[in-house]
Amino acid sequence: MDWLDEVKWDASGLVPAIAQERGSRDVLMVAWMNREALETTRRTGHAVYWSRSRGKLWHKGEESGHVQQVHDIRLDCDGDVVLLEVTQLGHEPGIACHTGRHRCFFRRLDGTAWETTDAVLRDPATIYR
Repeated sequence: MDWLDEVKWDASGLVPAIAQERGSRDVLMVAWMNREALETTRRTGHAVYWSRSRGKLWHKGEESGHVQQVHDIRLDCDGDVVLLEVTQLGHEPGIACHTGRHRCFFRRLDGTAWETTDAVLRDPATIYR
């Protein structure tokens, strides 16, 4: 059996992919992958996702320069979630979020309100063309 056939793709041919930072173990972001994105990630060692909004492959960092070097690819017990262990490159500390923050999970529930916990490291207007 082909290793890609062991992934439980959803009805759209996608699987959620979690990018976790090597070392800190921070969950940086969640995105989607199709077969081509996962195979390209494996082959190149850089994270490639499927952009649902653009309807095309999205090489992380193609506009921003914030590339994810992939060290390990894991599949969860049900086969329906991929975990990428990455080093976030392109800015120190690495920026994974399109908001200019280190990670996309920068809001924490404080009682009944969302509190922003992580600062913007770089203005998104200066990152994206």
